[in-house]
Amino acid sequence: MSTQRPKVLLLKGRVTGNIDVAGLLASEFEIETVASMSDAMEAMRSETYHAVYADVGDFLPLERALVGEKASMVLNTIGEGVLVVDSDGRCSWSNNRMNDFAAEVVEHTKRICTQALSIFTSIVARDTSNQAPRSKKFTFQVHDRYYEMITSPVVDESCKVRQVVAVVWDATTGRRLQSKIDAIDAAGRELARIESDVVAKAAPSDRLKILQDKIIRYSKDLMHFDHFTVRLLDKRSNKLEVVISEGLPQEALEIDLYAQPEGNGISGYVGATGRSYICHDTEKDPRYVIGLQHCKSSLTVPLTLFDEIVGVYNVESSSVGAFTEEDRQFAEIFGRNVALALNILNLLVTERFTTSGQITDSVAQEMAQPINDIVTEAQTLMEEYIGDDSMRARLNRILDNVTSLRDSVRAVIAGPKAVLGSERVVEQVDDPHLKGKKILIADDEPNIRKTITDVLQKYGCVVTTCKDGYEACSHLEQKSDYDLVISDIKMPYRNGYEIFAAAQRANEGTPVLLMTGFGYDPHHSIVRASQEGLSSVLFKPFKVDQLIEEVRKALGVPTEEENTDMPPADISDQEQKDRAQSDQS
Repeated sequence: MSTQRPKVLLLKGRVTGNIDVAGLLASEFEIETVASMSDAMEAMRSETYHAVYADVGDFLPLERALVGEKASMVLNTIGEGVLVVDSDGRCSWSNNRMNDFAAEVVEHTKRICTQALSIFTSIVARDTSNQAPRSKKFTFQVHDRYYEMITSPVVDESCKVRQVVAVVWDATTGRRLQSKIDAIDAAGRELARIESDVVAKAAPSDRLKILQDKIIRYSKDLMHFDHFTVRLLDKRSNKLEVVISEGLPQEALEIDLYAQPEGNGISGYVGATGRSYICHDTEKDPRYVIGLQHCKSSLTVPLTLFDEIVGVYNVESSSVGAFTEEDRQFAEIFGRNVALALNILNLLVTERFTTSGQITDSVAQEMAQPINDIVTEAQTLMEEYIGDDSMRARLNRILDNVTSLRDSVRAVIAGPKAVLGSERVVEQVDDPHLKGKKILIADDEPNIRKTITDVLQKYGCVVTTCKDGYEACSHLEQKSDYDLVISDIKMPYRNGYEIFAAAQRANEGTPVLLMTGFGYDPHHSIVRASQEGLSSVLFKPFKVDQLIEEVRKALGVPTEEENTDMPPADISDQEQKDRAQSDQS
């Protein structure tokens, strides 16, 4: 079995020209002979040799040529442009990548190299250490593209700067990426910035509306996303609740998704694992569930706050493969800003909810003693004015008003669990506009359900009550002829928005009133429902006359101010008589 012999390149020279070197080596090696230096260089470009045989006088120039050849090959292979500029500003050498740049870029590079040459010369003149100056970095722009370059001096043995070598590359992509990241960071700061005057004047739902408008605007203008949804994680139920959506059909938003890795679509997977997910083709991805009509690809990233998953940000496109790794990185940065902004908003609402309760308790405690003093003083005066019916009638009215005030204070202390003034609607009210109206009431507080039911029934309404969201949605699915739905926002199994949506599915256009304590709206039902026709919001604790007024508005009947023939909702017949007597006196 024969083996391949080593291959040797033989360069004929003055010495080897008279000796049959090829014959001597032919028994052990495969010999290829060339006659000139250029032939040797060409042979080595196209073939690989185990050794090169040449005269000493020819070998050193050949070695230098080989080194230069390899150096040129390396410099022409790298992706950056390389340029050598002499002391007179003339380009003495450039690689292929540099030659591919536009002429304006080359000229700009040469000018910077000339400036760098002057800088390096000045540094060398002042430095006594005889060390070459450190390289310097420059940036410049030509039209709409950005370039970066590093210049290094070539210092000879006499410590003079003879040349400047520059390495140049196109930094446009990196610069644009950084610009977009900076823009996203700026948008994040804007999302998280809560102006004090806006907070003071705006209701909780209005604050979320302001934030929502910002998120939608930045998603479209900055991220170039037109179809997306933001879902927040409800830690109690593990459900991903829709908070903000844009460009997605209603049926996609009504799907219940939970933060579970299987069986809950891509959003459920991302919400459970915290891993971003690019779906390049929805028809081939088993995780994808219904979303944008004709959706072909999607991008979903987690909303994280201090390494905790608080929701997901899902974007969809009608094109296959619309999202890249770059989009994913940007969306993750943007998602963290969205999570932070929503968290700040929730903290403000929660603070208002808690503070309102604390203030109410404090005011009630401060009022307790003065109210008792008024009662004691009125009772003392009653004994002094025995026989003076007119004065005693006035004192009785004071005691009645104080009793009413005490009841109101107690109701306010109860907060979201009470309706103010309900005890004064003591008799049936003859109201033809409300008589026979079918109203569904949903609230998990028994006192609220009973109080509102009692008040509306005295106005002739036909009332159905539900103790939670599931029961309310079941009633709406079975019966679609309700004239009005009144629902609390925060209940077990279904939130206010889901009940609103169920009412619209049962009978589109059904008016809905949502109730919330001190503006607390953890699922952001108010903003979502307001976009789709919500009639109004009642902030607990509310008065009976507020309830009746909002019911009238929702049903499209005259309010009490417009219906002047009707007595005020919260004044009994006896109180009207007492006021009339007082006026006569």
